[in-house]
Amino acid sequence: MSDQPPVFKDTIAARATPSGKGGIGVIRVSGDRVPIICRAITGSLPKPRFASYTSFLDADGSVIDKGLAIYFVEPASFTGEPVLELQGHGGPVVMAMLLDRCVQLGARIAAPGEFTERAFLNNKIDLSQAEAIADLIDSASSAAAKSAVRSMQGEFSGLVRALTEKLTSLRIYVEAAIDFPEEEIDFLADEKVEGMLDSILAEFDKVTRKATQGALLREGVSLVLAGRPNAGKSSLMNVLTGKDLSIVTEIAGTTRDVIDDYIHLDGLPLRLIDTAGLRTPGDVIEREGVRRAQNEIKNADRVLLIVDCFSTKGEIKHKVGELLGEVSSEIPVTVVLNKIDLNPDWQQELEDIPDNWIPVSAKTGEGIDQLREHLKQALGYVVVEEGTFLARARHLDALARARESVETGRQRLIIEKAGELLAEELKLSQQALGEITGIVTSDDLLGRIFSSFCIGK
Repeated sequence: MSDQPPVFKDTIAARATPSGKGGIGVIRVSGDRVPIICRAITGSLPKPRFASYTSFLDADGSVIDKGLAIYFVEPASFTGEPVLELQGHGGPVVMAMLLDRCVQLGARIAAPGEFTERAFLNNKIDLSQAEAIADLIDSASSAAAKSAVRSMQGEFSGLVRALTEKLTSLRIYVEAAIDFPEEEIDFLADEKVEGMLDSILAEFDKVTRKATQGALLREGVSLVLAGRPNAGKSSLMNVLTGKDLSIVTEIAGTTRDVIDDYIHLDGLPLRLIDTAGLRTPGDVIEREGVRRAQNEIKNADRVLLIVDCFSTKGEIKHKVGELLGEVSSEIPVTVVLNKIDLNPDWQQELEDIPDNWIPVSAKTGEGIDQLREHLKQALGYVVVEEGTFLARARHLDALARARESVETGRQRLIIEKAGELLAEELKLSQQALGEITGIVTSDDLLGRIFSSFCIGK
């Protein structure tokens, strides 16, 4: 972000409430022409930051609607510019007429996310706070919403800034020692530097753990239910979702297409995907179903490999091995041993089973709670605690690169005694952290971020 707010020569307008019919509809306008537009539509310029009940006038003086007008003066507004909000009745025709009137008076229709982008470019919020606004709107659970609010209020940004300050202090110390060798500061032998580096790395780990939890809350996880036909995938799907989504019959190969739904585990959004049974397909439809199943497995965050403990009695380990051979070793797998109610001897057959093998009965519900707990642990998720903020994949990437630079600098100091290289790595770490808040960014990144916003925000 620049030190001086940019000057936008155009004024933007958009409907800030969803399209369709509603009790209330809001038109938002931002830019230098707001005072002119406000006087033309309401007949006056209301007292700033006070809601005024008034008529909204068309070009010929006729009343389009009656409602509330709120005027914000710069810089005390969301965008940092003059802002007008017209709150009227939420009919699509009324909203369209008000928006058309704003355009007649010199505004243009805003692009998606343009109001928030102006807030960022006018130094009202940083980039991670801007992203948190979109994440709050898109929140899939109350836990995600609460975490998004924390990010929006600047908790994540504050942690990043604190890390940056520590890096800056250390970099100043290192560069001073390099630039003034006559002062006889032997920082290469000073344990203070190594201690500061260790402290910074520990702080990186702490922030990354929180960011990882936040990314899980935001991004969610895709779980693919895979296995042989009639292993109980559809039954398990129905039990986990609590819905009658997948057809369950005694006939093998009932599921031909991909069926998905979302559930939450203590706030963690999970996308469950039921797939066709893995076997040599018998017809063109089943062949397509198996192809789609294999494609979902390749793109899964984790695979629930369902094994029928009843039909594979006496050879469960062998059948599990066969199935594992059909899944890439790079994809995390949980083996779900289903139908244990029909095979009371399964424990004798499987002594010392791995931690990622979970016995269940989709019919009786036995083991389902244990499966849920296993998934939370396997995904590295803990119940949201105070201080958890929402994060994105790009934030995790930036944190990882920033930490890697500090670790590389530490090694070059200890092994190579290279203070100049340490200083350079600290600089690279600062730049990576700057990508999170937007101090260091590119127009292409901004375009991708704000284009994902809804219009009017």
